[in-house]
Amino acid sequence: MAFIKACMQLRPILAALARHKVATALIVLQVALTLAVTSNALFIVATRIVHLSRPTGTDEAHLFVIRNGWTIGQNATQIDANIRADLDALRHVPGVRDAFSSYGFPLGNDGDGSYLSVRIKLKPDQTTRGQWAQIYAADEHTIDTLSVSLVAGRNFRPEEITTIGPNDKISPSGIIVTRSLADKLFPEGSALGKTVYFPGGPVPIIGVLASLQGPISVTRSSDGDSLLVPAHYVDPADVVWYLLRTDTTDMKPVIAAALKALQARGGVRILDPKGGVVTMAQARERAYATDQSLAMLMGIISGLLLLATAGGIVGLSSFWVSQRRKQIGIRRSLGATTGDILRYFHAENFLIVGGGIVLGVVLAVLANLGLMKVFYPLPHMPLYVPLLGALLLWLLGQLAVWGPARYAAKVPPVVAIRTE
Repeated sequence: MAFIKACMQLRPILAALARHKVATALIVLQVALTLAVTSNALFIVATRIVHLSRPTGTDEAHLFVIRNGWTIGQNATQIDANIRADLDALRHVPGVRDAFSSYGFPLGNDGDGSYLSVRIKLKPDQTTRGQWAQIYAADEHTIDTLSVSLVAGRNFRPEEITTIGPNDKISPSGIIVTRSLADKLFPEGSALGKTVYFPGGPVPIIGVLASLQGPISVTRSSDGDSLLVPAHYVDPADVVWYLLRTDTTDMKPVIAAALKALQARGGVRILDPKGGVVTMAQARERAYATDQSLAMLMGIISGLLLLATAGGIVGLSSFWVSQRRKQIGIRRSLGATTGDILRYFHAENFLIVGGGIVLGVVLAVLANLGLMKVFYPLPHMPLYVPLLGALLLWLLGQLAVWGPARYAAKVPPVVAIRTE
């Protein structure tokens, strides 16, 4: 019955809106822009929150890294010997479960660590771009240090560990890839035992890891496409990162002991005991600082837009109530109930917001497509996102108009007529 009564009021509502074309159009446009902006902003916030919560695939609670630079005058052979000696000393530090060296570490990003990457091809004469992957220099201790799961194949053997420099064409005797990378290289079958092609030549896949996030964190699916090569990274002009896994989450004494073990072999390295030691918790915080700031900013912008839209609806509704006091008084005199007046203003608001929502959904989809072209990591926004935003705006509109409508319904008929 209430629905039928509301429908019967559509004609006078449309006639009233036609007399206030500019004000109606402004509210419709405001609702449309709010829906377009908030839908995309909240979608970005949601994707960032998912991005922040992604696991690296490692035992983050027990991992820390040490940044180690080399003094001038050492060659690649000396650095390789230093790395092997350092790792042996670190593995004997009380509280250290295992350790290895690499050119980067999970979530190292460009602020804390560098990374190596490669384009993997499936054929030696392949002319198209190969599959992009991030590289970890690794040894037989890497899997245990990171606490990652080897789901297929085998680990590296000690005799397979070589060296790689900044200008070397990487051509290892075998590689271990993540399952994400394996599925992209060989979507129709197992990658284990298959041969892929690096710039330096053919390379067999000898193992598959469950997951391992790369040294850089990006908002796209490829940051889990990592691989291990059996090598120590040696560059006299660059740094090497020592990754250590502890037996306890209280890392301070272990960190102090590890630094002491390295400093005992002084004269060959440059250490920064403060800025050069990073726990995985700190690495996660630093890597995702921008995401957290962006999510907070987008959330604030969305909230302010919703408040502005609600304020606009309240202001316009209050203005219209003041302009229609005589009309309301006449209707009340003819027997209109409080419910009739409330339904009139709520139905009117429903139509105005509905017009804005139709336009807003179109603008939201177009804005998302534009953002995808400018910011390529942003995924396609599902249609349910603007639809949920539409539902939110409809509810917000009904709440915003409730106050002015309630005020209009309470005006006595005689007072309403006399004030005019």
